Amino acid sequence: MDDPVRAMARSVFPSPLASRYLVLPVDHVDTDQIMPARFLTAVGKDGFGTCLFHDGRYNAAGDPRADCVLNRPDAAGAVILVSGENFGCGSSREHAAWALVQFGFRGVLCPSFADIFRQNALQNGLLPVVVPGDFHHRLVEWARNDPEARLTVDLTARTVIAPDGQVMSFSLDSFNQIRLLEGIDEIQFILRHGAEIEAFENGEPGCGVPVVYPPDPMSVF
Repeated sequence: MDDPVRAMARSVFPSPLASRYLVLPVDHVDTDQIMPARFLTAVGKDGFGTCLFHDGRYNAAGDPRADCVLNRPDAAGAVILVSGENFGCGSSREHAAWALVQFGFRGVLCPSFADIFRQNALQNGLLPVVVPGDFHHRLVEWARNDPEARLTVDLTARTVIAPDGQVMSFSLDSFNQIRLLEGIDEIQFILRHGAEIEAFENGEPGCGVPVVYPPDPMSVF
């Protein structure tokens, strides 16, 4: 599942995205659990997927733990992770988002996220979706009762469709929605408006954003 070259190339977010999902029903999963600090010495961005949740996936001898959800045979192909509250708390290391993406995840559904982790996720093509507590509880129960349960994330419509067909809307600003759907970063977003920017710089009429100034407070007297 770990494919650094594919994962680190910024790719278009598939919408709708239908997949089985893995559940890590733990609150306050911090970035040191997601990506242990001892693996941060690499100078490049590749190879972090193999270190994802390393201390939970492997024992002291380096052998895979059979009780880790990421090591189950049915984990292959699941690109959505469901976890608990305050996911991604702790240090601001971007490596945590890199590792999740390189492992193969495209979305994480939680009741809440640490703010910096959420921004790092969006910067790296990983969709963080905040879901209500009751909906989250049902997702956990569905997966517990049926490991083949699937859900659908429709980024275009900003909805999550549960295994039973229930539709839940989620919030995401249009800027990040466009970037994910088109697989572009902030610079690429700006550069595609290069013609308008150049026209504005050249002072061409009708270019730029009109500014509405507040009224002069002295004019009311």
